[in-house]
Amino acid sequence: MKRKGVFLLLMMTMTLLLTSCWSKKELTDLAIVSAMGIDETKDGRFHLTLQIINPGNVAGGMQGGGGSQSPPVTIYSASGDNIVEASRRASGRISRRLYYAHTNLVVVGEKLARKEGLNTLIDSLDRDPEFRNTSTLVVAKNSTAADLVKTLTPVDKIPANKVLKTLEFTERKWGENVKTSLQEVMKSIESPGRGAVVSGFRLVGNPQQAQKLDNLQESAPGATLRASGIAVLKQGKLVDWLYGKPARGTVWILNKIQGTNINIDWAGKKEAIAYQTVRQKTSVSAQVKNGKPHISVHTRVEGDIGDMEVPVDITNPKVITKIEQSVRKEIKKELRTAIERAQKNKTDILGFGEVVHRTRPNQFKKLKTEWNDVYFPKLDVDITVEAYVRRAGLRNKSFLSGVKENQK
Repeated sequence: MKRKGVFLLLMMTMTLLLTSCWSKKELTDLAIVSAMGIDETKDGRFHLTLQIINPGNVAGGMQGGGGSQSPPVTIYSASGDNIVEASRRASGRISRRLYYAHTNLVVVGEKLARKEGLNTLIDSLDRDPEFRNTSTLVVAKNSTAADLVKTLTPVDKIPANKVLKTLEFTERKWGENVKTSLQEVMKSIESPGRGAVVSGFRLVGNPQQAQKLDNLQESAPGATLRASGIAVLKQGKLVDWLYGKPARGTVWILNKIQGTNINIDWAGKKEAIAYQTVRQKTSVSAQVKNGKPHISVHTRVEGDIGDMEVPVDITNPKVITKIEQSVRKEIKKELRTAIERAQKNKTDILGFGEVVHRTRPNQFKKLKTEWNDVYFPKLDVDITVEAYVRRAGLRNKSFLSGVKENQK
């Protein structure tokens, strides 16, 4: 009897522990949001544009009933005094529950980012337990977030994936953009004296054409999405755009460069040799001398020779040394340009204040309130660059050198 009582108690305990799926959500009842666009209306309200995945169309190659084509995503939009209200208003336009757990992309319109800033909407998104703060954040350049979210893209059926993959590969191969998550933007804005950077994306072509399936049936689509510069945020508001060398120099100092290409002049020809980086590391240190902060930036780069448009004898060690010196000079120039641009904007997007705060916390307390407007614009920064050529590809002797010899 005693055994039976223990067994019965054990079974009752297990029954309580093995509860049913009380919070289950049927897939057929969910509208999976892949991307969210946030704009400002003319009357100052939030306009929400949601990119909803059509699972059947994605899996079936955009085939609908009767063989007719249907888009892989459907767009719903609504407006409200805040993000929560706009989201709940959107539920009146769709027969399923909006599900934000798979929202990988948040697009903010340039007008909203410049006027109101990102702080309010970031608080709303971070407060939602279903929304992931690892979602990528981008700013729509010269357009609304709605236009970007509505655009259909070739190759990648889900437009949000097109934006994410483009940022990932351009960061890996070129370095003038950076993939920034909502969480990283929050940390940058909350850090004392720190600004934030977010990649920009723009729509190239007609916004109306970008929303049509006809656009995808062309080998060269008339409207497409393209990564476009880096947005500079000060206290959560857009204050400037960086392109080209200032953008790449900024990413370099932030130690987020994964790969890029440096062109140097040689024998009187502009950009005659292409140096492609393989490994790079940037470190920033800080000191405070006589009450004034001093920053040191050190970059070490290893790379290969990718292209030579003039005859060069790279078997000569002196020539390799000269190439390395030219690469160092070019990289140093880019880093200096990025620093000067940030100082002009009075926005420490490079994290120098954070380094001072980490290494000299007591002294930074005196500088914190006026860091961006007083100390950062006049900051002394030393830049040291080490650059090394490791390989020359499949040939040492230049192809052009052989051609020149045969013509003699």
